Amino acid sequence: MKIACIQLDIEFGEPKKNFHKVQTLIEQVAKEGAELVVLPEMWNTAYALTELEELADREGEQTKQYLSELAIKHHIHIVGGSVSTKKGDRFYNTMYVYTNKGELVADYDKAHLFRLMDEHLYLHAGNKDNLFSLGSIRASGVICYDIRFPEWLRAHALAGADVIFVPAQWPESRIDHWKLLLQARAIENQCFVIAVNRIGQDPNNRFNGQSMVIAPWGKILWIGGEREEYALIDVDFSEVEEVRQRIPVFEDRRPTLYKPLFENE
Repeated sequence: MKIACIQLDIEFGEPKKNFHKVQTLIEQVAKEGAELVVLPEMWNTAYALTELEELADREGEQTKQYLSELAIKHHIHIVGGSVSTKKGDRFYNTMYVYTNKGELVADYDKAHLFRLMDEHLYLHAGNKDNLFSLGSIRASGVICYDIRFPEWLRAHALAGADVIFVPAQWPESRIDHWKLLLQARAIENQCFVIAVNRIGQDPNNRFNGQSMVIAPWGKILWIGGEREEYALIDVDFSEVEEVRQRIPVFEDRRPTLYKPLFENE
């Protein structure tokens, strides 16, 4: 499958401009033959958390209509990164995923909120998993800080995910962690990891991309630079089964041994 990763420079607190930019880029990668496109985290507003009452997408309605229409028009699967949403009287960091027929197959709120960027002060954490299918591909998606919780990604891999999508706004100051954690998550779960970070600046952070596509053996198939760009990468998902057969990590797990440790938490 030909996958397009869009490493975006997001306009702070300017959803109208960001929607226009994303549409232009999706149209471009579709023309170049992309079958699936992946966007970064909070691409509608960036981390304008103090302005969410004005800026957040109410019930995600604008984003859902927008992504569905683009998916149908270009016959392309869309892993919609994440956007700031307001559901009821609460704000969330939400991922929507659409098939190339415009069907919504994932609606996931970020499970782990990042205190260093004040998410816990403005957003509410999600409480459900994120497993879905795009054609024959069994997939899951987490958001940015979620990758620091290996048990969360392992749970999705055990449930059948062959690929984990990771939209992010990961600051330059900790970019080495980003690269190492993503590679580790791919190796330990014997799956593809497709992670798309932003570039640019907001009032408090600088972001330098380094988006990545990583194969189940840990091989880096592509890594982004430090500018706004997109890349199209051919991914053969059959590699997952081959790797899992060669080293049967999941079969060799001993969950009854681990369970007492988790029960003591």
